[in-house]
Amino acid sequence: MTVRGSAPVADVIASLTRDVADFPTPGIQFKDLTALFADREAMAAVIDALADVASGADLVAGIESRGSLVAAALAARLGTGVLSIRKSGKLPPPVLTEEYDREYGAASMEIPADSLELRARNVVIIDDVLATGGTLSAATRLLGRTGANVTGVAVVVELTALGGRAAIAPLPVHSLSQA
Repeated sequence: MTVRGSAPVADVIASLTRDVADFPTPGIQFKDLTALFADREAMAAVIDALADVASGADLVAGIESRGSLVAAALAARLGTGVLSIRKSGKLPPPVLTEEYDREYGAASMEIPADSLELRARNVVIIDDVLATGGTLSAATRLLGRTGANVTGVAVVVELTALGGRAAIAPLPVHSLSQA
């Protein structure tokens, strides 16, 4: 997939990603994708590339907040529904909750417990960045508890040195860019 003439989508992602040292905690290098999402050509290229990966999904699930942003655009492109996997405390009860560890502390995520039928639906999970894999692994477990069939994971940027892919194995992982 190319954009802006002949530049591969991975190069465009890298050129529009800002590294922020020591955010949200010391020692973490945050990948700020704001400029990427605000650039209509770049965002369209990201969604086009992800559409190839997610074709055949019944539902696109995005991890709050940046993953949900990408997932919503992808679901609109594919003509599917979208599910936002939310941070704890953002949804009214009843909810299903999954706790997990990430590279800078413990967290939990939630989905509605009784307003969706997810059993046997083919779901692809979308997130902005794959780091240690804790968040995506927890999302996979959470959706698995509903009976959903998670068919794969797709991310905009994968931080390969952190080995997050192993935490999600054997689930297929597709990354548009690696850093």
